[in-house]
Amino acid sequence: MDTSLRLKAYFFPRKPLALRVRNLSPQDLAIRLSLAIAVIVSSIGSLYWLAYQEFNFFFTTTLFLATLLITYLVFIWGIRQFIDRKFRLIYKTIHNRKLGLKKEAQSIDMKEDIFGKIREEVIEWDRDNKREIERLTDQEKFRRDFLGNVSHELKTPIFSIQGYILTLLEGGLDDKKINRNFLLKAEKSINRMIEMVDDLEEISRLESNRINLNRRDFNLNDLTEEVIESLEYKAKSKNIQLRLSTNRPTKVNADPTRIAQVLTNLIVNSINYGKEEGFTKIRFFDMDENILVEVNDNGKGIAAEHLPRLFERFYRIDKGRSRAEGGSGLGLAIVKHIIEAHDQTINVRSTEGEGSTFSFTLKKATNR
Repeated sequence: MDTSLRLKAYFFPRKPLALRVRNLSPQDLAIRLSLAIAVIVSSIGSLYWLAYQEFNFFFTTTLFLATLLITYLVFIWGIRQFIDRKFRLIYKTIHNRKLGLKKEAQSIDMKEDIFGKIREEVIEWDRDNKREIERLTDQEKFRRDFLGNVSHELKTPIFSIQGYILTLLEGGLDDKKINRNFLLKAEKSINRMIEMVDDLEEISRLESNRINLNRRDFNLNDLTEEVIESLEYKAKSKNIQLRLSTNRPTKVNADPTRIAQVLTNLIVNSINYGKEEGFTKIRFFDMDENILVEVNDNGKGIAAEHLPRLFERFYRIDKGRSRAEGGSGLGLAIVKHIIEAHDQTINVRSTEGEGSTFSFTLKKATNR
């Protein structure tokens, strides 16, 4: 570009004045203001000189240069003081800095676009604040929901225990027909509360990574057969068949105790919400580096609007039936945390009236 065009572009840019000023560095701003004032002062001086005497080039040039130098130094000093006084507060707010005036001033690069840089940092700080507010709002909502759910779930066993004890105290203790029966019912309610507290503690440990997974290679078929055998009696009470689709050894690398817990929770759910004379199938699929595990049943299924929230703590589709079936309402939340602790994923698909399929992945064994 020609030198004259460069000067024209520098001193007379086509951008609006607000953008021109906003994108200037302090040094550029000082130079432009100094040039403008020097031209004005030297022009006034020349006119004054012409009015009384002949034009003096040396006087005009000296006046222009002296005015330019003095105004430049004044503007540079003034802008630096302005930045120190005003923008230092912004930096302290944004970055929580506690620097002295002198130290803060030394960190200023007058050749940088200080105004633009601060504007960008303020915008980014505002975005971070909005994200933090959204996060805190979500946490507060979760806390309220969580406390409400815990209190709601504890009310039922507590009121049951209270009712049984009051009945015994009011004379039922001497009646051999009801005293033992009521004590057994109270014990059942207490066990339910203990189960809920244990599950809450389990989730807390999983979320805070305070549980060390004992990963090792093992045969997933053998583990699944053990879980099926332990739940056979419960399944027979509803005439539900538990089936493992393959006998071929399937080796994975995971914590067998935790995976047994996952399979138990999913199979128990399929039994509780299955239909009489139904079935629950457990299938394995080879997915290159992972094994996909599916627990499928032909029960009543789950409506689509419930699926996104199914793994939330205490979330129940049918509150009345869930309480009748027992359980803490935390089983699926624990399952999700265990699978995610293995750096894997779990999903569910379901059609109302046809059944549900829970699927999760596990890493293949290192020695296959």
